[in-house]
Amino acid sequence: MKDAEFRPTGRQGVYGGYSGWVERAGRFRSLGDGQIDFGAIFSKMAQYDFPGWAVLEWECALKHPQDGAREGAEFIRRHIIRVAEHSFDDFAGSNVDSQQIRKLLGI
Repeated sequence: MKDAEFRPTGRQGVYGGYSGWVERAGRFRSLGDGQIDFGAIFSKMAQYDFPGWAVLEWECALKHPQDGAREGAEFIRRHIIRVAEHSFDDFAGSNVDSQQIRKLLGI
């Protein structure tokens, strides 16, 4: 997992010429600090039952590497979606206990 941002100006586009990383329009950021929609990415990974790992590849033009690693590991942990074993509306296919229903309704 890697985050980035792109904030072009009239004088600078994607590559930034010879500018340092902090001044570039396109630069790598710590997870959650950039513009990547990780909620959508992790949703797709869950939807398609992705069997692999979510690995942090840290690069940031601003943040200290130890802070980025610590925060990045927590960021990934918070975004991993535990997939349900059955459909959320699976209760509709369950057996009906008429006696229990009558008891609940008081009839």
